[in-house]
Amino acid sequence: MLYIWPVTLNQLWHLRARPKNSSYFCPMPNQPDQLSTLRERFISELRATFTDQEPRGLYAPIDYILDLGGKRIRPVVALLAAQMFGDDDLSQSMPVALAVEVFHNFTLLHDDIMDDSPLRRGQQTVHEKWDVNTGILSGDLMLIQAYQHLCAVPNKTALPALLQTFNRVATGVCEGQQYDVDFEVRDDVTIAEYLKMIELKTAVLLGGALEMGALSAGASQADADHLYAFGRLTGLAFQLQDDLLDTFGDSANTGKLKGNDIIRNKKTFLFLKAIELLGPEGREELNRWFEESPADPAQKVVRVTELMESVGIPGAVAELRDKFQAEAYAHLEAAGGSQEAKTVLRALTEGLLQRIS
Repeated sequence: MLYIWPVTLNQLWHLRARPKNSSYFCPMPNQPDQLSTLRERFISELRATFTDQEPRGLYAPIDYILDLGGKRIRPVVALLAAQMFGDDDLSQSMPVALAVEVFHNFTLLHDDIMDDSPLRRGQQTVHEKWDVNTGILSGDLMLIQAYQHLCAVPNKTALPALLQTFNRVATGVCEGQQYDVDFEVRDDVTIAEYLKMIELKTAVLLGGALEMGALSAGASQADADHLYAFGRLTGLAFQLQDDLLDTFGDSANTGKLKGNDIIRNKKTFLFLKAIELLGPEGREELNRWFEESPADPAQKVVRVTELMESVGIPGAVAELRDKFQAEAYAHLEAAGGSQEAKTVLRALTEGLLQRIS
């Protein structure tokens, strides 16, 4: 039985500011909190996979990154997708949820090495706590473990389709990461290319989690395809919202430095759309700002924000975000399965898309 309740914005997006083991979803008084229950059930299953296996230098970093916390959105939506098609006890879909989360964290581990990031979720990254070689090798094993989890699905009839989906999605994530690297040294990136990059790097895994969750529970490929499209389009909307909050959000709500993308000269949709809409002088000034990295970036952030506001960038981002969101919901409604589960999934999605932090 799935329970539906009102969802507020701040209830659904405060994990970053919370301790790693805190509950992600806030319960409605006197009602079971289904989403929180799913998340806690998943975390319990995930931690049960931790072992004292040797060599510890290989396995300890895996347990470490998987225990750092995170929103756990991908495994939760995989479980919800399976519940849409009757997997109420999650026996069919839990291996999929584990595979998705382990793979996601594998990509984060290797991304941190590529970006030389010192922190992940407020804690030392694996390559900082151990070393780069350990990070590479432990990450490689995580990819293998993701396949092991996937192959443990009880519904062996669905396994070929699950493996095909997983391979397609994993390939897309790697392609998206390479595009992101390539774009750092290119001055001619188009809006279409940027959207393709974020689709591959972030959105396809969300879609893949939904597709595989549904397939594990015996859904038809047609229904699973609708859920994949729902997740892919929702992932695009999520990323656009993140881009918008980075520049125009309130630091008190986001908990992050305002204008971080501007400071890092990151050419997001906001920058690319502004270049398209600004006149010659504005384009020249914006490009000039993005060629500089001043010690005190405050003036840069203020001026770039002003240039973006002058051509209505916040509204343009919101318009495209809402377009993707509407298309996503159309695919969700076109899929078969439990309407109750769809309602929970939509409530989760709207809370995330409308967040202020």
